[in-house]
Amino acid sequence: MRYVAGLACVLWTAPVFAASCEDPAGFAPWLESFKREAATQGISQKTIASALTGLKYDPEVISRDRKQGVFQQSFEQFSSRAVSPDRLKKGANMLKRYGSILGRIEKQFGVPGSVVVAIWGLETDFGANLGGFATVRSLASLAYDCRRSELFQAELLDALRIVERGDMLTEEMRGAWAGEIGQTQFMPSSYIKFAVDFDNNGKRDLIRSVPDALASTANFLKGFGWSAGQPWAPGSPNFDALLQWNKSQVYTKTVGYFATKLEHEP
Repeated sequence: MRYVAGLACVLWTAPVFAASCEDPAGFAPWLESFKREAATQGISQKTIASALTGLKYDPEVISRDRKQGVFQQSFEQFSSRAVSPDRLKKGANMLKRYGSILGRIEKQFGVPGSVVVAIWGLETDFGANLGGFATVRSLASLAYDCRRSELFQAELLDALRIVERGDMLTEEMRGAWAGEIGQTQFMPSSYIKFAVDFDNNGKRDLIRSVPDALASTANFLKGFGWSAGQPWAPGSPNFDALLQWNKSQVYTKTVGYFATKLEHEP
């Protein structure tokens, strides 16, 4: 999943540090201000201390944010690379391996296993590439940066809420450079809103628990209007739900293409 501006809201009016947000030297005083704001938002001092004490600015995250761009490839180019024969084979195996779980997911949320597995495969190659960036550090660096500070301040608060409610420890929260977490790459705001404890162990763990990750992905799509038993071709309501996962038409068409291919795999 890539960051969707509409999912985050500005939760408070905080100092922007406009004069210093391009300067890493301003990060430490900004962080102290953020800690105070986090406390006013109901985050405990224990969580604030465990997550934010000694946190350092990460220039690599900002560099990656500056260099990113929209999909430049055509659907044909991207899909031929992303839905390789090897990935298709792996996806078909995952459908069989988690068939019982995917069946229960479809019954509860209405989203076919092929769609959930397609997203799983495209996002992290079925959990093989979760990302190695410390999520809180990445989000704090982006929150301090001038470009999208208010949006990422909100995401950082939600990351603290994930820690606060006991789903995972700060040090366990690692993922992509922009703050996406888990097997299918949830932003913290979506994690808070849509993550479910599908394996019933008391935690919504989208990193280690495949059932939680897949069910939460289906719950996200249901939350954005997925209709059970309906097609997902471009122009359909279900395609629009998929677009909430990733705003790129090329990416979303590839999800649909991958899911359709999986449904016809032996």
